[in-house]
Amino acid sequence: MSVSSSYKPVSHVLFDMDGLLLDTERLYTVTFQEICNRFGKQYTWDVKSSVMGKNALTACQMIRDTLELPMTAEELLTETRQIQERIFPSAKLMPGVEKLVHHLKKHNIPIAVATSSAGVTFKLKTSQHKDFFSQFDHIVLGDDPDVKNSKPQPDSFLVCASRFSPPASPEKCLVFEDAPNGVKAALAAGMQVVMIPDDNLDPSLTQEATLRLRSMEEFEPQLFGLPAFD
Repeated sequence: MSVSSSYKPVSHVLFDMDGLLLDTERLYTVTFQEICNRFGKQYTWDVKSSVMGKNALTACQMIRDTLELPMTAEELLTETRQIQERIFPSAKLMPGVEKLVHHLKKHNIPIAVATSSAGVTFKLKTSQHKDFFSQFDHIVLGDDPDVKNSKPQPDSFLVCASRFSPPASPEKCLVFEDAPNGVKAALAAGMQVVMIPDDNLDPSLTQEATLRLRSMEEFEPQLFGLPAFD
């Protein structure tokens, strides 16, 4: 666990979704590798980590270009959506997530989700977890008209903070993220960020976070002035 010299108290908590609340990053790997197999290409960790947190079409364009796949980004996106319709409903919640969200809700801490996922894929991924996601004050999706730029730009977190009633000031928000692009977005928004990276991620890409953990189960809310677990 890396410790920054000073954590500032927060009043609101924002969560990324993919790879942080839901174990969907693994399903993205399955999706892209299934397509890459047809062309004898490998969907490597380097490629994957470069597109984490990007919106779907941007990610497909980067994957197509890097791996020189013989299709357009739009064709790649269409094919991935077909596979995802089959496998996304099997997404599971990550360890420690239910406990923390339930705890914050019980103590009336405002909570929300800011995800790069668009409406269609969000529905697929969360179809088995409707009760869990109903606990959040609001959810900002990747295709929200107010989110002009995707992560690493700060738009989704700033829009998310502004939708609390009353709106939350960025310095009073704590963000949970798993992806380097998401950490950059949170910091650009002026927020503190707890990073829970995939074990495969190059440690040099995790240095910017306010706090780095191996799992949500390690989080101690009182570090940021939030109510401690009972």
